[in-house]
Amino acid sequence: MLSTQQAEVMLTLQANMNAKVNPDWVKAAYPYLRAVVVEGAEAMEHHGWKWWKKQECDLEQLQMELVDIWHFTLSHLLLEAQGNQQEALKELEAQLDQNPLINFDGKSFNINELDLISKLELEIALAAVRRISIPLFAALLHDCKMSWNDLYLQYVGKNVLNFFRQDHGYKEGTYRKHWQGREDNEHLVEAMTEIDSEHPEFQHILYQTLKDRYDES
Repeated sequence: MLSTQQAEVMLTLQANMNAKVNPDWVKAAYPYLRAVVVEGAEAMEHHGWKWWKKQECDLEQLQMELVDIWHFTLSHLLLEAQGNQQEALKELEAQLDQNPLINFDGKSFNINELDLISKLELEIALAAVRRISIPLFAALLHDCKMSWNDLYLQYVGKNVLNFFRQDHGYKEGTYRKHWQGREDNEHLVEAMTEIDSEHPEFQHILYQTLKDRYDES
């Protein structure tokens, strides 16, 4: 289960990233759930949905799409709360306790009775009308062999790396993606195994670890 500490960390990181893109992001009120529609469709492609041809599920890419969906879901929660992270946290935790039934378009859907593709379709449909369901997202995680802790680690890692890249010249074109013969993604994965994910300063320690490695290269 997602812990309060993990939820707080991710909401803070997402608010910071939104502010990095646009300091006035709350007033801008971007349609974050529109991005969920697109990411959900991409997830379907990675899973495979065409009944007229053989397709292989790319689980790793499918998991990455779920992480992207979570970024925009958090942004929507924060926007609905006008940037107030504590209010967004309350809504997130309240939704975690909801039952598996979803009413949509005059029909009732039991999440536990849907296959993965049907869940993705419902995720997309809800996002299209600016709604979210945390229980539905949790069911997608389960189907994609991810725990909340797996999501937390992947989310924080990608968020920290994105900030690190921006702070070291990614936009200006001066950032070095390869250090010591390896890509930054490889350094990230290795660094994350060396740090306690439950540490309250996890993301700051991870950032500093990346910086130390980068400066030594």
